[in-house]
Amino acid sequence: MNPLNVSRRAFLRLAAAAVACPILLGGQVSAAGLAGYTKIEYRIPMRDGVRLYTSVYVPAGKAGRHPILMERTPYGAGPYGPDQLRSGFEGSSRFVENGYIFAYQDVRGKGQSEGKFENIKPLLGGSPGPQDADESTDTWDTVDYLVKNVPDNNGRVGLWGISYPGYYAALGAVRGHPALRAASPQAPVSDWFIGDDFHHHGALFLMDAVSFARFGETADPSRPAAPAIDFGGDAYSFFLQNGTLAGITEKYFPGTDGVWKDVMEHPNYDGYWQVRSLPKAMQKVTCPTLVVGGWFDAEDCWGALKTGRATVTQNPAYASTLCMGPWYHGMWANGGGSSFGGMRFGIDTSVYYQEKVEFPFFDACLRGSGRPELPAAVAFETGANRWREFRQWPPANLKETPLRLLPGGALGVGDGATASGGEFDEYVSDPAAPVPYQSGRITGRTREYMVDDQRFASTRKDVLTYRSEPLTRPVTIAGPLNADLYVSVSGTDADFVVKVIDVLPEDGTGGYQNLLRGDVFRARFRNSYSKPEAMKPNEVTHLKFEMPDLLHTFEPGHRIMVQVQSTWFPLVDRNPQTFVDIHKARPEEFKKATIRVYHTPERPSCVRVGVL
Repeated sequence: MNPLNVSRRAFLRLAAAAVACPILLGGQVSAAGLAGYTKIEYRIPMRDGVRLYTSVYVPAGKAGRHPILMERTPYGAGPYGPDQLRSGFEGSSRFVENGYIFAYQDVRGKGQSEGKFENIKPLLGGSPGPQDADESTDTWDTVDYLVKNVPDNNGRVGLWGISYPGYYAALGAVRGHPALRAASPQAPVSDWFIGDDFHHHGALFLMDAVSFARFGETADPSRPAAPAIDFGGDAYSFFLQNGTLAGITEKYFPGTDGVWKDVMEHPNYDGYWQVRSLPKAMQKVTCPTLVVGGWFDAEDCWGALKTGRATVTQNPAYASTLCMGPWYHGMWANGGGSSFGGMRFGIDTSVYYQEKVEFPFFDACLRGSGRPELPAAVAFETGANRWREFRQWPPANLKETPLRLLPGGALGVGDGATASGGEFDEYVSDPAAPVPYQSGRITGRTREYMVDDQRFASTRKDVLTYRSEPLTRPVTIAGPLNADLYVSVSGTDADFVVKVIDVLPEDGTGGYQNLLRGDVFRARFRNSYSKPEAMKPNEVTHLKFEMPDLLHTFEPGHRIMVQVQSTWFPLVDRNPQTFVDIHKARPEEFKKATIRVYHTPERPSCVRVGVL
């Protein structure tokens, strides 16, 4: 064992007991969390000589050998120093009660680790040399060191992480060390252009990109600090007044080499984004996986669903489970999980996940048979408010059902739905007066927007609203939602935001319009994310795009609603509605556009869903 630091009290006890007993003693972490644990700090050498800071908490006074549960993070593995201790483990208390060892590692170039940090660093291609390193090899080298050096470990390691650490948990399972027996990527960063964090279908998620803009930036004392961004309590007005992305770059991010620079330099799905697509990388996974996500995760809902599906299809030899609950980003790791926004679930969904899914998964892999007894998918059905298990995801035997957009603002459920009226509905989309993404004063990006009441949008002339008749029986949808629109624009580009909403009865709720799923598609990417194409003015165009999955029951008396609009501000940046490089667009290039959505038998605009 070659620790960097052991807490002083623990070191003295270790020295006295080293000959007589292999069990580590002493080192209180906290009465609330890791009471009775000893902290050890290492600098673990990688194959290229770079050393990564790793803090390890070993249970004291628990006989036997214990599994290691590890998180690799760019956010700091501290607190640093032998006497600076973590407050507890993020998850089920059963891990602590059962004597798990916890390891936290700073990835390269972050915290106290050596090396150069690279945002969403991809796996090496081709035939890497013996000293070539990526996130998979760093994980391999770390696991190898831990099982050889951490006291009283049982030779089995589990890897987990939420969000960015979820990305590292996923890549660490690719070509994994033999001692790595389980991995759980949770809300993993998966593709920053198609569906996570900073873009959805090529449209920039503006507030998220700004808030994360300098992450990964190289410190440069010679560069003057850019002014801090202050929305002044009104983000809507702030972004309108600051105008273009080019203006924001010049004013707030001059010379930055963090996330903002990467986003601005790669407006299309080029090689930079493609090699960083996590679902494509999930080949040669060498252990069971548990992929976790939230139906209402504003950051990485797409990532959990796509990474989970890709892991299953590309690695049939290993058991994989996808768990999706009614959660915001990371909600499953803390609190009870009985509600979110205006939704009430009736049970503590986070506690259920921790006790019935997460702990049993890791315990089977790290202390048991190695074969977790979990189904392919464990998912919470909102609306009906119950947990369900499936042999595959999406579930088998779904009936594809169109939610047909009809004249007069009607919504038909099923192929036979018809209504008389004109062949299209239209609105004027004005970049100078975009549709706000929430009602009231907008101070920033909230996590609750994913389930917010949409009545404010239904009253706007630049939002098309279609609603069904009150349902006479329950309708349960499962799997991805597919927008299938026939549209025309008077300009040469436009965005299309599609929202699926559960409208509650008027009695008692006033017809609350509960957003279930909303997503945006940038029309220039209709044929290719890599090679954008201008729209032809006033020509009818068929647009199709997939929205993230749901499992939801619309109860009798409720209505199903679909809304279509072209701005969602300042959640999403403004499309100039002219075919220009949006990252360099000038103010005069932002134009009003007339948008038409068609609904004839020949042009049946709809949202296609799977009905159980």
